[in-house]
Order: sequence, then structure tokens, then C-alpha cells
Amino acid sequence: MKINTETIIKDNNPKIREKSEDVKLPLSAQDRQLLMQMYDYVDRSTDPDIAEKENLQPAVGISAIQVGVKKKMAAIIVKDSDGNIVYGFALVNPKIISESVEKAYLKGGEGCLSVPLNHEGYVYRKKRIKVKAYDALTDREVIIEAKDYLAIVMQHEFDHFKGILYYDHIDKDQPFKVLDNATCIE
Repeated sequence: MKINTETIIKDNNPKIREKSEDVKLPLSAQDRQLLMQMYDYVDRSTDPDIAEKENLQPAVGISAIQVGVKKKMAAIIVKDSDGNIVYGFALVNPKIISESVEKAYLKGGEGCLSVPLNHEGYVYRKKRIKVKAYDALTDREVIIEAKDYLAIVMQHEFDHFKGILYYDHIDKDQPFKVLDNATCIE
């Protein structure tokens, strides 16, 4: 499967709201191939030359449902300002096993490959989470302690498993309301 802007399911397609299912382990060759293609998309999408040539939207994550596969798989890559990978995961069946009471949000709001129109407002998520998952990059079960930006990215991707899009979290009456216990991530 070729993943690019045209093959990513948009929010006007009801499939994006479908719930994803657990993935059988060990990974089948087909599931592994898809997950690695998703990871490759995210990695390549942040290189402006490659993104333009291959019609890729810049991303830090993608979930399998976004390419029409109802499975709990997500690829996440967070890079530094020089383009080096700081965090890279190809997660299968990720589950949040603990979370902070404190919340965090992105100052510029969130975006999504499946949401072509901008939806302004703050999306409040947990500031810290602990995730248990199988990571196909290391071929082992992992426990990830994520905070701030990485935690926000993970929660965004995991919401896709439940058919939830980021703008579902925005307060329609007060989209830029600041909560007292929330940290702003720039």
C-alpha cells in the first residue's frame, strides 16, 4: 500500500469513526509491513523535499485506521530541530496504564492528517502517561513513560482507535479557555 495524502482517510469518511481492534501477536507479515510503511511515512513526511515529491503531509504520527485498517497500530516519530529522531515507535495494542491528573495542551492547537480543515481551540490531554505496548521496532513489549509533547501525540493517535478526532475535545463555546491545572506546550 502506498501511503500519501490521497490514500489517507479524511474526517468526512465514516470509516475514520470506526473502532479499531486488537492485533494478534506475533505480528503477521502483512501487519508488520503496514506498520513499517506507516513508520516510513511519518519519518519521510518531515523532509520537505521528499514530502513535496511524494505528496506527503508532515506528521508526527499515524494510526492504521487512517489508511483504512481497523487495527490498534500506530507509528510515532518525534524529531529534534535538526531532524534527528528523539522518539520513534511502531506500536501495537498500546494501552495507557497510568496517567497524571495534570493536563497539557499545545499552544498552537492540534492538527491531523485526516482533518484537512483547521479546527481552532485547545485540546486538553493528560500531561504524563505510562503506556504498555508491543513495539515492532524492537520486537518486544515496552513500557513508555511519556510526558508533555510525546504524551499528547500518543493520546492523539490512541484516540483514533476509538474513532475520536482531536476537535471532538475542543470546547465549542470557549475553544481557547485556559484550565487552571494545564501546562501550555509551545
